[in-house]
Amino acid sequence: MKILKTQVGIIGAGPAGLTLALLLRKQGIEAIIIEHRSREYVQARVRAGLLEQNTVDIYKSLGVANRLLKEGQEHHGVYLSFDGQRIRIPFGELTGGRNITIYGQQEVVKDLTDEWIAGGGQIYFEAPATKIENFDTDNPKIYFEHQGEAGIMDCDFMAACDGYHGIGRKTLPSDTFKEYSVTYPFSWLGILAHVAPSTDELIYAYHERGFALHSLRSDKISRLYIQVDNDDSVDNWSDERIWEELAIRLGTEGWTLKTGPIFEKGITPMRSFFTDNMQAGRLFLAGDAAHIVPPTGGKGLNLAVADVKHLADGLAEYYQQNSINALDNYSAIALKRIWRAQDFSNFMTTLFHKQDEHGSFTYQLQKAKFDYIKVSKAYATTIAENYVGLPFEAFE
Repeated sequence: MKILKTQVGIIGAGPAGLTLALLLRKQGIEAIIIEHRSREYVQARVRAGLLEQNTVDIYKSLGVANRLLKEGQEHHGVYLSFDGQRIRIPFGELTGGRNITIYGQQEVVKDLTDEWIAGGGQIYFEAPATKIENFDTDNPKIYFEHQGEAGIMDCDFMAACDGYHGIGRKTLPSDTFKEYSVTYPFSWLGILAHVAPSTDELIYAYHERGFALHSLRSDKISRLYIQVDNDDSVDNWSDERIWEELAIRLGTEGWTLKTGPIFEKGITPMRSFFTDNMQAGRLFLAGDAAHIVPPTGGKGLNLAVADVKHLADGLAEYYQQNSINALDNYSAIALKRIWRAQDFSNFMTTLFHKQDEHGSFTYQLQKAKFDYIKVSKAYATTIAENYVGLPFEAFE
């Protein structure tokens, strides 16, 4: 049997787990990561691609932002369209210079993994956690398997960064939290295409045929989405039909959508989920294990990074000052930002998705919001502040 011993046992080698490990290393705290999937699988997962200012600043502080700053695309605004009318929200101008950076999550994971391993960090891939034990004592244990061998990790604390389906969320005692869940009546059909972006910044568009989003991945690859029914299938969408629909929904006078070979298609359900408690004893949840937001606001990865920043601060206080206060308040601190992100994600989702017939009461409310954004600097500033991410001190 493989026996591991460390201060903090981390389950999951996504952005949350890897960022936590590097934050702890900076504070001189030991950690070991176990990950259910292979390294190749984890580094190939195409997920989020929008990094808030906070996230970029954290990666700069960890010394893992060289490639991000070189290859990532800093955006100083976003375009919002409604029935073919397009306006721009200038982020930096409205937030004192805070912006976003477009850089794929899989690239973030590659950078973090390389840094962790280069510094001698232990990480076990294809090592599923099978049981969490003694989390309510000072001797927690994580049982796992690796290369056909059973293993136990003895640790002081456990961080479950293993997603919605992971063992961390399942282990949290059901009587210690309340779950909140909303499933929206539509999904996103997303594509990746070998074509230069048709825009310099993201475009969110409401259209009577449904929502569309033009995102970016690089100067040669574009990421685009359209609203579809929950029971739709990618088999119903030929490449030609997708490009035709995107051109209609994103269309505005004087603008042309570039098309190219589509190399990935997938349908993503739109839902919100989170628990109002993210800890029990010495077990702490972070990232998707504790919350999921619809991708409309670009908050998923950024919330995960914020979670582990708070958790790392609490662990540093424990080991350096022998104080448990920050750890005891981990959920309360993290949930302030999570509620804000849930609200903003819901706002962006309900503003730009077709929910009722054109001209209906719901439609008129959506149009009224958009018309207000056009004339109100205060409303535009609210959107900009939430989009780029409020600074950490805003929730202290």
